[in-house]
Amino acid sequence: MSHPSPDDAIQSEVEADASGRHPVSVAHLVMGVAFLGLTFIWLLLETSAIGRGDLRWLMPLPWLAAGLAGLLAVALTGRRSKDHVPAGPAYVQPEPAWSEPEPESGSESGSGSEDTTRLS
Repeated sequence: MSHPSPDDAIQSEVEADASGRHPVSVAHLVMGVAFLGLTFIWLLLETSAIGRGDLRWLMPLPWLAAGLAGLLAVALTGRRSKDHVPAGPAYVQPEPAWSEPEPESGSESGSGSEDTTRLS
C-alpha cells in the first residue's frame, strides 16, 4: 500500500487553487445568515403575517441559524490554512541591536578636520 507523498499534497493544493475556489469566510457567512433571517422576520412583521407576540420566539431563530451555518462551515472546510510555515529552530539567537562604530581608516590625528557629528 503506497502512502501519498508531500509532493502529491502540494500538487493537489495547487490544483484546488487553480480551480478558482476560495476559502469560506466564516464570519461573513454567519453575519449574512443572521442578517437575512432578521430581514425575513421584519418582512413577516411588516406584512402582518406574524404579530408582535410572535417576536419573542422568532427573534432567536436567525442567530441559531447563523451559528449552525458557522459550525457547518468550519466542520466541512476543516479550517486548514494554505500558509504552511516550515518548522524552524525553537530558538534563534537575536542579533545585537547596536554595535560599536568601526574606527575610521586613513584619517590623520593632526589634520584639524575633526568629526563633529558624533556625540560624546
